[in-house]
Amino acid sequence: MNFDGSKILLCVSGSIAAYKAVYLGRELLRNGAEIRIAMTENGAKFVTPLTFRAALSAPVIVNQLDEPEKFDMEHISWARWADLILVAPATANIIAKVAAGIADDFVSTTILATKSPVAFVPAMNTAMLQNPATQRNIRIAEELGYYVMQTDSGALACGEEGEGRFPEVSQIIDFVKYLLVEGKKLAEKKILITAGPTREFIDPVRFLSNPSSGKTGILIADAARKMGADVTLVHGPINIPIPDGIESISVISADEMHSAVMDNFKNCDCAIMTAAVADFTVPKKSDAKIKKGDGNLKLELVQTKDILAELGKIKGEKFLIGFALETENIEENARKKLASKNLDMIVANLQSKNTGFESDTNEALLLFADGEIKKIPLTSKRKLAKEILRELSKRI
Repeated sequence: MNFDGSKILLCVSGSIAAYKAVYLGRELLRNGAEIRIAMTENGAKFVTPLTFRAALSAPVIVNQLDEPEKFDMEHISWARWADLILVAPATANIIAKVAAGIADDFVSTTILATKSPVAFVPAMNTAMLQNPATQRNIRIAEELGYYVMQTDSGALACGEEGEGRFPEVSQIIDFVKYLLVEGKKLAEKKILITAGPTREFIDPVRFLSNPSSGKTGILIADAARKMGADVTLVHGPINIPIPDGIESISVISADEMHSAVMDNFKNCDCAIMTAAVADFTVPKKSDAKIKKGDGNLKLELVQTKDILAELGKIKGEKFLIGFALETENIEENARKKLASKNLDMIVANLQSKNTGFESDTNEALLLFADGEIKKIPLTSKRKLAKEILRELSKRI
């Protein structure tokens, strides 16, 4: 794969491996990338900005308060310019800053301001890499959607042997190729996603609902957008911000979600139904608040429209993904739903304190109409979202 003019912002932080970033920059250019260089002040002490300018004929910025060539807030303009921000080498310090949302120099400020993918290539002493604080910061960075490349093992600059060695340039180039391909896997695909709960009002102030936060659906929508898809999100009442670049349609009831989904389904290539739609509603909502009486209140409930089953009947060549939250017999129940609703894929998981509603983590079984099954061990919901979309991209 040639990078075909992809714009890569190479960020260099204060590691002895900074000199290898010059060779990395040359390989990025040789593979057809357009590059710019951003350096931390400590990075510039290992290798001077002049070296990068001379060797790569690329613009270099170190201090965000330097007088710019033109006044365009360069940490913003460079953040928007980049198709990919590659931090190589990445020290424990820059990873910690990003994990904490700190922006106190040009590199960290630009990373905070970008909407493009950001990847870190760590290089540090083994003890620093294995320190629980560094491992926590790497996990946080990955949960925030950043990519972190695994280090090599071998001889380190300090004379020790172990993990933390800067990978070979050829390995980093392969990593960059993977990231750029990942960002185009769903290009020109239209994906319809539902998220969150619905509310079925029984009177003006009371409703039937569930604890769904909508987090999984929003993470899938965000990941699909980053993979190049045109995303429409139909969501119930949620408190999570919707990322930029996603068309969103807000609904309240199952009936409203049904209407919005049916209106948009005809124009999509794939539908991913993560919403926790109420199975029951009242046949007629009371116009006034229902008062407490002397006896118990009896509610008559009727089934809502089965959106997923309706889509299964009309999907044609569209790829249809459903979700199944179970409390028991997870695989058996998911297989029944996969078949009965004519799905191409179902994501099944159990409700527990670490998975399901309102949690930040999940584990799941991915079952496919062709009989394939894939187990996803306990991981962050963001990583699960990416895994679901990778499986989707193989099939559409």
